[in-house]
Amino acid sequence: MKRPLHPEEHRLWSQVAATIHPLPGRASAAAEPAPSPGAHLGPEPPLRTPPPPPAATARRPGPAGPKSLEPVRLRRIARERDPLGAHIDLHGLGQEAARTALEGFVLECWRDGLRSVLVITGKGLRGDGVLRRLTPEWLAAPHLQAVVAGISEAHRRHGGEGALYIALKRRPLPASGPPTL
Repeated sequence: MKRPLHPEEHRLWSQVAATIHPLPGRASAAAEPAPSPGAHLGPEPPLRTPPPPPAATARRPGPAGPKSLEPVRLRRIARERDPLGAHIDLHGLGQEAARTALEGFVLECWRDGLRSVLVITGKGLRGDGVLRRLTPEWLAAPHLQAVVAGISEAHRRHGGEGALYIALKRRPLPASGPPTL
């Protein structure tokens, strides 16, 4: 059984509770009942309202890119336990030339049976490079969905923010089945 709070304990708890802010979108907990009317509690602390959610969280809807690599596979590629089969550097190319080169590179690597590749996009002048931003959208194209398993930012030794790991799906076996020995 809970004992009732003493007036001093209630005053102290009210001071602590006044410093707590609920998470955005959550209702604050119901206030505890006040002690007997004869008890002196001191002045009531002002109620604080939670700040509105920042506008930066509101994003414009856009095409969803390929999903991220699984953490284990990303770790294996970054530590070079799974080798990078090939890489392409898109520095200095315009958007259309870069997109054409990227799509051709990814499809050729998939046909060759490679499982992971590196795409170097660069970071751009202020860290907001166009190629860096558009590459995930290009890889989400319908004709590449059967090829690309996922993408993730590369490890620092492979280019960091200016490069992407691309995991490729396995090629299906021929219709005749596996070769016989």
